[in-house]
Amino acid sequence: MQTSDYTIDCTGDCCVGDEIKFERAVFVGSWKKPKFSHNETIRGEIVKESYGRDKQQHTFTIQMLNGEKILIKGRNLYRNGTMRKPWADEQERCEVLAEKHRRGEIARAARFRRKASHDDRCL
Repeated sequence: MQTSDYTIDCTGDCCVGDEIKFERAVFVGSWKKPKFSHNETIRGEIVKESYGRDKQQHTFTIQMLNGEKILIKGRNLYRNGTMRKPWADEQERCEVLAEKHRRGEIARAARFRRKASHDDRCL
């Protein structure tokens, strides 16, 4: 697998099935005084994604090339840019992406209703 295979910028709009490459910062030291060490390049396939109920924080599960699975928040996945490989059938990707967007809209609407209900009780 070559780095040049990742030719499409998908920053901000990844979905299950995307084979992606991105960089993330690695820190050393204590939790209270972390020190930047280096950037590491992560390559893998998105095997699962979800929106958190309370804040709609997007979380991705990525299976890396070595078989290890990592969880990463969308804000961290997209932070330094994300590249992906083309799908054999880009139309299929469009359908997966549309379904993801529908779930996101439903989650945002549900959160809006919960917040409005909570705000009404606090008056």
